[in-house]
Amino acid sequence: MTSSAVLLDGYVDEPACLGVPPYLAPEVRQVAGVLYGRGYGVRYLTIDQLRADPLLLGVLERADLVVVHAGTTVPGKYLAGTPAGRDELSQLGRQLQAPTTALGGPVLLGSSPIAGGRAPPAGLDRYDLLLSGHPAAALDAALGGGEPRGSFDYTVTDPFAVAGAAMLPQHPSFPHVVCELETARGCARQAAGGCSFCTEPMYGPPRYRPTAAVGQEVAALAATGARHFRLGRQPDILAYGSPPGPDPVPDPDRIGALFASVRAGAPDLLTLHIDNVNPITIARHEEASRAALERIVAMHTPGDVAAFGMETADPVVIARNNLKASPDQVFRAIRVVNEVGGGRRNGIPELLPGLNFVSGLAGETAATFDLNIAFLRRVLAANLLVRRINLRWLMPFPGTRAHAENTLGTHDREFRAFKAAVRQEIDRPMLERVFPVGCVVRHAVVERSGTLSLARPLGSYPILLGLPLRLPPGTVLDAVVVDHGQRSVTALPYPVPVNTLPLAALRWLPGVGKRRAAAIAARRPFRSLEVWRGVVGQTPIDGQLDLS
Repeated sequence: MTSSAVLLDGYVDEPACLGVPPYLAPEVRQVAGVLYGRGYGVRYLTIDQLRADPLLLGVLERADLVVVHAGTTVPGKYLAGTPAGRDELSQLGRQLQAPTTALGGPVLLGSSPIAGGRAPPAGLDRYDLLLSGHPAAALDAALGGGEPRGSFDYTVTDPFAVAGAAMLPQHPSFPHVVCELETARGCARQAAGGCSFCTEPMYGPPRYRPTAAVGQEVAALAATGARHFRLGRQPDILAYGSPPGPDPVPDPDRIGALFASVRAGAPDLLTLHIDNVNPITIARHEEASRAALERIVAMHTPGDVAAFGMETADPVVIARNNLKASPDQVFRAIRVVNEVGGGRRNGIPELLPGLNFVSGLAGETAATFDLNIAFLRRVLAANLLVRRINLRWLMPFPGTRAHAENTLGTHDREFRAFKAAVRQEIDRPMLERVFPVGCVVRHAVVERSGTLSLARPLGSYPILLGLPLRLPPGTVLDAVVVDHGQRSVTALPYPVPVNTLPLAALRWLPGVGKRRAAAIAARRPFRSLEVWRGVVGQTPIDGQLDLS
């Protein structure tokens, strides 16, 4: 009789990996590959499914083996899922009595139940197996009779990645899932301590995954129906394949070959995006970086984002926390990405930078926030585009220097004022430039339904669309932008069915508004653009109307 296993995804969010829906982390798929290889029948569930239906706890209790994968080391705001908390994981470990239980993922990062490491976080020792190191390799070792410890060795884990692709159709969001692809692990600055708050140096110096292995995994995922991919499990895509050292020089040919391998594995893909880019790489090696970025733009899909870990514009904070780049270097990197990726395809920019700011770092003062907002005003005044600006509190993870050295709670008022200034002065005008009225966003997926349905395209840092229509979750549509908020846009289905739109949606058309909506509805149907313009006048979305 086949043994049964439940793989419970508690989601992960790390500086170099995102596994919260609609993203699916690579380690989860690798764990599934181990279970398949060991002959288990695998049931994949998410922590959100378990919360929504507590009766699923019985499914876990009846299994022979339950493997939980979880851990967030950076804070985030999420729309389609909520990561499992420490208390939640501890409670689950207490509740499950019959099955063998195993826990792995970033939640154990920096700890080790094996000699030499720190003790596991409180409450998590209730699991039978704590998967130290790489969770898939550790699980395979434990199921083979060894200690639950695994090294980060691609020759070991790559076969698990290919075998684990079979679990993808069990994801509750399938087929609207972004498969996070691992290309590298570890930090080039690890020998120098890395950034004070970052957990990526805990993985050691950088190791780059073979290009062929990435292509093989993509082909296996595509065979199950995957169409959306992100080269996200990496600290700096421009460093892929570069010789070891603290100052990697981009290798455009290696990066081009990587993207070609993904394209070959999934020739009908719909999304191919990146995540992290170190701005200091661009600033120090501009020519090679430009060539590498050009390769990316030639082979990705538009709407892509290069996430810059800027953290602060304060030189004192940069020095105290061993951060990467000066404000001038980040500014130069923003300009370079704009010059290479600012062209539009299907109405949206190819590739834009995104910025992260962190509050609570050592050395921070009230003046830090003045420097931060001054930097962003400089970017806006230079007519440079930034896709998103992420402002967050420091999450001081145990094992990082920032856990002991930080200023959390010291400048709360200044941070909130800075955040308000960014939202009011920067975010909205930036959104208006990146997604102007009339811009069409393709393949948006409805994630929440209501009088205002919320949808996002799949990819890196997707724009949130508010559609003033009740649309079923999972609906996929193209949408045209009709208005802007600070962090989201209002949109209508494209082409806009002006003759059938409900009154509440009709008022969002440019030039209509609340007062005119009822009068315009009474004049429907409109059968020509000339008649429409005679009533409404010329608008920015005349070319996006459906007058049938």
